[in-house]
Amino acid sequence: MLVYNSRLFGTPILSVQAGGAIATVTAPIVNPDNLQIIALQLEGPVINSNNYILDTASVREYSHLGMVIDDADELVGPEDVVKIKDILALNFNLIGLKVETKKGSKLGKVIDFSFTPEDFTIQQIIVKRPVVKSFVDPELVIHRREIVEITDYKIVVKDEEKVLKARAEKEDFVPNFVNPFREQPGFAPADTKTPADKDS
Repeated sequence: MLVYNSRLFGTPILSVQAGGAIATVTAPIVNPDNLQIIALQLEGPVINSNNYILDTASVREYSHLGMVIDDADELVGPEDVVKIKDILALNFNLIGLKVETKKGSKLGKVIDFSFTPEDFTIQQIIVKRPVVKSFVDPELVIHRREIVEITDYKIVVKDEEKVLKARAEKEDFVPNFVNPFREQPGFAPADTKTPADKDS
């Protein structure tokens, strides 16, 4: 099950010890080397410059109510964890990056991404198409396996034809069996509407 980054903002951080919410998410911290959300930036009444970051390894559960952690002691400052400090220094932001193919064809810009809440690994990027191409494909959903390079300014993916073919194959896929009576416990499903759909 996937969750959109756009749904991450404002997600409550629930402390078992406090018995309720102690903060909310303001931004993810993404490692560009492996496209994983390694930490979250927070805000709230108990948050200050010394404890506004939550390592995603400390999240016990991610449900429709929020993210559950043991205690506020799980929160750290930017200098407390070396790997988080190093990624913060990169000032990397996936949203807004240009996306192009290895041949240099411009595909658009990243407007959102989805991740698996079990391990916070980014699985897909949502790309808004340039005006000329938006009449046919307003958005592209590109899986992580199509990505071949990430820099500070752009994401390079495989040939456009392969990206479109992969999407078409995914849309044509029909599962063998779906149990309509089985609920999906625990994790909140990703909103099926992408940011462009919500604007329309």
